[in-house]
Amino acid sequence: MSKSVVIIHQNLPLDASPDDQDVLTQAAAVSDALTSLGYRAVTVPFEPDIRAFAARLNRIKPLCIFNIVESLDNDGRLIHLACSILDHLDIPYTGACTEAMFLTSNKVLAKKWMFRSGIPTPEWIVPGSPQECDLPFPSRYIVKTLWEEASIGIDSESVKEAKDLPDLIDSLEKRERILGKKCFAERFIDGREFNLSVLGGAHGAKVLPPAEITFSFPDGRPGIVDYKAKWDEDSIEYKSTLRTFEFGEKDADLLTDLRQTAQACWKAFDLRGYARVDFRVDGERKPWVLEINANPCISPDSGFVAASQKAGMSYPGMIACILEDTLERG
Repeated sequence: MSKSVVIIHQNLPLDASPDDQDVLTQAAAVSDALTSLGYRAVTVPFEPDIRAFAARLNRIKPLCIFNIVESLDNDGRLIHLACSILDHLDIPYTGACTEAMFLTSNKVLAKKWMFRSGIPTPEWIVPGSPQECDLPFPSRYIVKTLWEEASIGIDSESVKEAKDLPDLIDSLEKRERILGKKCFAERFIDGREFNLSVLGGAHGAKVLPPAEITFSFPDGRPGIVDYKAKWDEDSIEYKSTLRTFEFGEKDADLLTDLRQTAQACWKAFDLRGYARVDFRVDGERKPWVLEINANPCISPDSGFVAASQKAGMSYPGMIACILEDTLERG
């Protein structure tokens, strides 16, 4: 049996943004880990030309594909195409299946699925679409892009006060014009933020140690992980947004709730390999799921890797678990 594993990622333009460039860091780290595990790692930029892509893979004859494609043509709506083509070619691949990747990458579709599965998620609205839940007014809302990950489109102007529905729709439509992307708004949960990473493996999914994102902005702005907080190391946002795994006894019940909800998300969306669930916790200590990332960043400095290390796992050990989960499923 072949011991080759092909790592695929999106083809990057020369002027790729920092979030896009990070996929090359991921590819290099995964390649090194696979080599240390005894595999032959081959990195192939993904292009949706099925015949050419299939011919290249046929020459390599990989054991499986390590899929870190995050978008195509700078559009998050196309992230699932790599999964679809690999399904068509009947080649096993890491991470979420096509249906789960599509379902989670459309944030409103994911919220609808959570809502119907009994998983708490903040109320939302999409301009031009029927209103599916009651929205409180006056209240604060956060406006996000419908498809994009990596906090693309989120900045200090994303959180808006809305006195009524027309006011909120007006803010949404203005934001869409600025970003040039489809947006939605969800009720802003003014509270604590947590990320829970879930790792698959031969013995089932395991929730890794919970991480809290703490905010120390000097000007009293809302605590959110915006684009600068993730990608601009010289910014106030980056320096004022920190991750901690340290909690007191008073948080024990809350952490249990977070773990159980992360597991519920894994099952409801039929996830595999690895995933991250992002939460806000309100003043009454109720967790709300903001979104599910079925293809989270696994750069060495990412939150997912930090949680793996907190669990006592090396980077190659984490990659081995993801591969085990893939090969176990065939």
